[in-house]
Parts: sequence; structure tokens; C-alpha cells
Amino acid sequence: MAAASSGKVLVGILTGSPNDLPTVIKVRDTLTDLGIASEIVVASAHRTPDKVVAYIERAHAEGVQVLVGCAGMAAHLAGVIAGHTRLPVIGLPLSGGVVSGLDALLATVQMPPGVPVATVAVDGAKNAAMLAARILALKYPEINQALEDAAKQERARYEQTADEAMAKLAAK
Repeated sequence: MAAASSGKVLVGILTGSPNDLPTVIKVRDTLTDLGIASEIVVASAHRTPDKVVAYIERAHAEGVQVLVGCAGMAAHLAGVIAGHTRLPVIGLPLSGGVVSGLDALLATVQMPPGVPVATVAVDGAKNAAMLAARILALKYPEINQALEDAAKQERARYEQTADEAMAKLAAK
């Protein structure tokens, strides 16, 4: 994996709160499994907006190609990111608050025209990583191959689980 394993960060992952790191780390881990270098930055659209903008500018200059914005509750982070870049932005709404992430989902998915944010499910860390990888796979054949390999492994795991479940059912 020449491009993906070169160590060059291709995906920037921003999260609005250090409390969200247990979920956000799953994005990084999935990307790592696919051979894609990424970095995590804790920066709030509300509390440290200058840090968010500075990171976006630095990331773009350093060749980051996809940004993932992770936030709960009002979840404006992905939208703020999208408002400051033309790079693809993936919104990862996070659960929490009194409505368990519904507010984050709605705030992330309902962007104004011209400010797109691709949005995955609440706490959908793996899908955020997989979508970033699919975007990168358009340019990097080795990432496309890593996705193919991962899909084959996932199918094999599923088939094994299904076969085991059917064997247990037949034994009853």
C-alpha cells in the first residue's frame, strides 16, 4: 500500500469533546486496519472555533483529503468544517444528551445548500471510516484493494456466524 502506508495523513478526524474519544478512536482504528493514516484533533466549533479553522487550513495544506467531524448534541462541528473547506466532510453524530443523539443527527444531516456533509448513523464510527476509505479508493488502488479484502473478511465472519446459529437451531 504505497500511498496509504507512506505515513502521510489522509484523513483528519475532529471531535468537539475529549469525552467523545472512545467512539472517535474507532474511526481511527478502522482506518488503520485499512492501512490509512489519520489523526485525531479535539477542537470545538463553539469553544475553540479558531482551533478548528486553523486545523482545517493546516490539514488542507498538508494533503489531508477527507475530514470527519464528530460531535454530539447540537453537532455543528461537521457543518463548520464544511463551511471552511472544499474537501469531502463526513459527519459522525454522537449519542448523548436528553435525546440520545437525535439532535446531533438532525443538525449534521440538515445542512444548507452548497455546504454538503455526508452523514452516517449516530455513533457510526466504522461507517464513517469506511466512507472515508471509499472516497480515497477513487484515487488510491491499494485502498480499494484493502476495502475489497475487508469486505471478504466481513462476509466470511457473517457466514460463519450464520452457520453456527443454524447449527444450534438444528440441534434443538
